[in-house]
Amino acid sequence: MNKIKVLIVDDEHDFAATLAERLCLRSYDARIVVNACETLSLIDKIKPDVVLLDLNLQGISGIEILMTLKNVSPEVEVILLTGHMDIARSIEGLRLDSFHYIFKPFDIRELTEKIDAVTAKHGRKQGNEHA
Repeated sequence: MNKIKVLIVDDEHDFAATLAERLCLRSYDARIVVNACETLSLIDKIKPDVVLLDLNLQGISGIEILMTLKNVSPEVEVILLTGHMDIARSIEGLRLDSFHYIFKPFDIRELTEKIDAVTAKHGRKQGNEHA
């Protein structure tokens, strides 16, 4: 079975690289983008199943990227990552059809369960059990 493709959009390079490595170890095809401008060009190239999108990016908000993503590729599932509870942004994210929020720091198992849940909506299932 093909691996689930995950695009991580986070301007904290070390965090994004570590997360990608941990997802790859669990048989996901994970890639990172640390520059919000690169996100849209990569969406067309790699066609991810899930985008893990940090809400607090430099220069542009995750909500702005989410709005653009949903206009360009409405089929792409988005899980918002945030280190801060913000009710207004949470409501806005849900209104814009993001699937879920995960608060940093998070457990990798919680994240993989959410990734599997959003991809299962479209008939995609992860092939391996997660450690």
